Amino acid sequence: MSEVKVKKETNLSDPVEVENRIKELCQQFPHGITDQVIQNDLPHLEPQQRAMALNKLLSLGQLDLLRNSSGLLYRMKDSQSTGKMKGSDNQEKLVYQVIEDAGSKGIWSRDIRFKSNLPLTEVNKILKNLESKKLIKAVKSVAASKKKVYMLYNLQPDRSVTGGAWYSDQDFESEFVEVLNQQCFKFLQSKAEAARESKQSPMVQRNSSFATSHEVWKFICELGISKVDLSMDDIETILNTLIYDGKVEMTVIAAKEGTVGSVDGQMKLYRGVNPVIQPTGLVKTPCGLCPVFDDCQEGGEISPSNCVYMTEWLDF
Repeated sequence: MSEVKVKKETNLSDPVEVENRIKELCQQFPHGITDQVIQNDLPHLEPQQRAMALNKLLSLGQLDLLRNSSGLLYRMKDSQSTGKMKGSDNQEKLVYQVIEDAGSKGIWSRDIRFKSNLPLTEVNKILKNLESKKLIKAVKSVAASKKKVYMLYNLQPDRSVTGGAWYSDQDFESEFVEVLNQQCFKFLQSKAEAARESKQSPMVQRNSSFATSHEVWKFICELGISKVDLSMDDIETILNTLIYDGKVEMTVIAAKEGTVGSVDGQMKLYRGVNPVIQPTGLVKTPCGLCPVFDDCQEGGEISPSNCVYMTEWLDF
């Protein structure tokens, strides 16, 4: 016969037991609990007793007090951040906690002010103080070059903040991208040429002309033309631009788990293609093949007036 576990009742007259139960709730809900959660778990606990227990845990530095759209949140304090924030006041701890929650994507000062509910002047003062202690850092975002996001000092900024390999000091490296474009296409062309020279059957030639994104990535890395470490995703981004240009085609095949270059049991293969005859000028308009055609409109972020492909076509 299985043993039935009975929940131990909390002795509401014992402040220590109430505090321990609140800490247990915080451990069950790592993202934080509200007053309502405590009330639901301890319905007979007087509001004054609840407030005293929470204040005691806050004063001992065992809980963090946060604020979100639904109100106040109580969360177990991280032991590592506790040591770093030793000697800081509650407002400084609150701002640090908000920045920590933002992770590697960072957070604008405006959003810090909103989440902490502190005046802007106070937020700016705290940010400067935390920067001087090297607890946080300000990073310029490619999304808005005149604004900065704040994150913990030891974090590596997310690609959405830095722009990844294609940006240097918030400037788009168009020449670098063009060189990668050319070299990736050159590799796929050489693969196709070697397949043709093999004099095998057309189907075998076609299949052997494909290359995985891992092979292309390895070729680019061995060339040593990049000063930054490129990932497979970076190379696939370049290969996608070649697909949009009509120079490369892609197919997806099933692959065994653990195969180099495979993701979720699938592998992408790429091959360079050459048109049998050059199409007429009207057929070559970029709009006909544009993957963001529906989002293109004058005055928008994507528009005919700032379209690189349209400019090149008109120059031709």
